[in-house]
Amino acid sequence: MLIEIRKAGFVNKGAELMLYAALDKLKEHFPEAQFVMAPNAKSAPYLKRAELGLFQKAWYRYKRIQFGNLAGFVPQKIRNLYGVVMDKEVDVVIDAAGFSYSDQWGKNSTKELANSCERWKKNGAKVVLLPQAFGPFKHSGNKKNIRKVVGLANLVFAREQVSYDYLVEAVGQNHSNVQIAPDFTNILEGILPKEFDKESHRFCIVPNYRMIDKTDKTSSEAYIPFMAKCTQYALENDQKPFLLVHEGEKDYWLARQISEAVNNEVPIIRESNPLKIKGILGACEGTIGSRFHGLVSALSQGVPSLATGWSHKYKMLFDDYEFGEGLLGVNASDQEIKQKINLIIEPESKKNIQARISERSDILKRQTEEMWDKVIATINDK
Repeated sequence: MLIEIRKAGFVNKGAELMLYAALDKLKEHFPEAQFVMAPNAKSAPYLKRAELGLFQKAWYRYKRIQFGNLAGFVPQKIRNLYGVVMDKEVDVVIDAAGFSYSDQWGKNSTKELANSCERWKKNGAKVVLLPQAFGPFKHSGNKKNIRKVVGLANLVFAREQVSYDYLVEAVGQNHSNVQIAPDFTNILEGILPKEFDKESHRFCIVPNYRMIDKTDKTSSEAYIPFMAKCTQYALENDQKPFLLVHEGEKDYWLARQISEAVNNEVPIIRESNPLKIKGILGACEGTIGSRFHGLVSALSQGVPSLATGWSHKYKMLFDDYEFGEGLLGVNASDQEIKQKINLIIEPESKKNIQARISERSDILKRQTEEMWDKVIATINDK
């Protein structure tokens, strides 16, 4: 069996976590399966794919022409020597996009998915969209294409109610293949780096450049001062804060700006392994963040967290953990910032919140396992 995992990658650490989570579960149930990814010089380079033993999909589009199909002229025996797979040879397609199909990302992603679903179904492949954020779909082209996707895919999981509602609004209600399941990285175990000092790094601040380039001008300009205020208050309360770069150079730039704003009194940690990032977050006593999967990693391990975000997925995540008061706007007053941080650092309040989110985490992990049961059954269904 050839299983393609798409829309995961190695630059976005949330996408990499989703890749590891999908591989772990699918290998557990299909130990003889072979896994394949399409090449991408930035998000899925050859060496990274090779480390995981992933086959290479012959796939290269240039000026609307798919040159990958030319590999079909090479005998399969030779292609097998180099681990090259044709699109038509894939038996199962697992889409692990975290948030790609929405008017917020333009029309190309949803159009490409619709066209691909059409091709996969003609080839007899099964198609599963793992839990992710969707919508809105106000653009007529996006609405048309997401309807096509839902009509062709075997399973489509929205990871929260708003995304599900956006899908239903676009495609109608009579689609049993459209369901809700939580973010599936919640069951993935983190790895705590040996060199990480928990005593001097107790409170984690996780910035996100999307709060600069995906928000309006007022929110964008307020973000760094807001994060600096949060960091400063954590410093004043001896919480031993540090900045964690969850992803890339732009997040690192943000971390430096925030550190400079508090006189460089907080350390910056850069870690490329997403499992170690999750391990670090799980070892903290509290977090304030804007990276979605950084927040999932913290909350799923029972770590009291506050968030400010740029899309509906943040609110829905905190609703899942029944901690809606953990959301904080970038234009919040100094008093509100202090009140929110006090929620997760004052002993009694912190203890109650920790118990609440830990209980919810257990429930959400069971829901993730139920989601995988449905995916496995769908793949096994002849």
